[in-house]
Amino acid sequence: MQANMEMNGRQFGLDWLRIGAFALLILYHVGMFFVPWGWHVKSAEPVEWAVWPMLAINPWRLMLLFVISGVVSRTLLAKLAAPGAFAIGRSTRLLVPLLAGMVIFVAPQPWFELRDQGLYHAGLMHFWLNDYFEFGGSRGTPLPTWNHLWFVAYLWAYTMVLAALAALPATLRAWLQRAFDALFSGWRLAALPIAWLALVRLTLHPVFGETHALLDDPYAHAIYGFAFFFGVALVRSAATWNTIMANWRSLLGLAALSCGALLAVHGLSDNSAPWETARPLVRAVLAWSAILGLIGFAQTHLHHDGPVRRYLTEAIFPYYIAHQTIIVAAGFWLKQTEAGNELAFMVILLTTIFGCALTYELARRIDWLRPLLGLKRAGLQVRQSGARAQGYRA
Repeated sequence: MQANMEMNGRQFGLDWLRIGAFALLILYHVGMFFVPWGWHVKSAEPVEWAVWPMLAINPWRLMLLFVISGVVSRTLLAKLAAPGAFAIGRSTRLLVPLLAGMVIFVAPQPWFELRDQGLYHAGLMHFWLNDYFEFGGSRGTPLPTWNHLWFVAYLWAYTMVLAALAALPATLRAWLQRAFDALFSGWRLAALPIAWLALVRLTLHPVFGETHALLDDPYAHAIYGFAFFFGVALVRSAATWNTIMANWRSLLGLAALSCGALLAVHGLSDNSAPWETARPLVRAVLAWSAILGLIGFAQTHLHHDGPVRRYLTEAIFPYYIAHQTIIVAAGFWLKQTEAGNELAFMVILLTTIFGCALTYELARRIDWLRPLLGLKRAGLQVRQSGARAQGYRA
């Protein structure tokens, strides 16, 4: 199938890739309980070897989600036609679950975190009613918080910029698309983004870090904003699609080689200037080659439909909203029992899957709960189902 035909019709391959990326994100957050890195609640005995698989997926897992989100947003914008209608629709679908998440679903996370650190002793309801909405950081963590829902806040901000761009004159928008096509085809599709990712990792990350606070996070915007708008432009770029589809196998091979190199460089204790430069470069190669390679693989081998895809496509947003609170809660209580790491991993993983599934099944059946977990109201879904145009949707 020609690459420039791939964006016509429902993109089942990207659906499956999006499902897999969110599943990997949930598994990654389960792993955060066990690795030595800082997190909300930690195992009493960190698992050193768990760092290696986490390092292998860390450079590209979130960027991939932003690229796919850009594809989704461009297709939705084309369906709605009016930038204002697009901005209102996306604000409803993103800001309502973000605010509900901060007020309801995320609130237990800092309570468990503070309890785990011995900094808070009252119950959850007392915390929620009296201390969670302090709008400050008197206990060492900002409250209230969006924690893992920062992704939703950033996605909303990028979609508002996209709505503004869509209001530009058609000639200017066409020029921007042509500029993208010229920049991101052939060898430049790999070389330019890799150079950009390495540059911002070398210059911005050491100064600003990655805060997920939206307004003071230039490094994150430099990589996730780039990924989102790459996905936006990709929808209408036959040249870029042709390059991806012709080279995705080689790109996955490059991703495997750069992953091995990244793990090897990480294992070195030498922090001299050459190695400090090599790490961001290898990380950038891994991130971009993995993203492009996985997109090509998905479009080639996963372009098929079925009831599982349809179920999971709707379920992943409620799963995403609920999963981290379940992981933190399960990890906290297992830590009190002094369970071994092997048992703790299985219990946390199974509890998270069951809890996410239960959350989704409740949300899809209770109409007022649906928008709080990112689902359309049932009546709206029925009215739209008959008139829904073919194409990729959120």
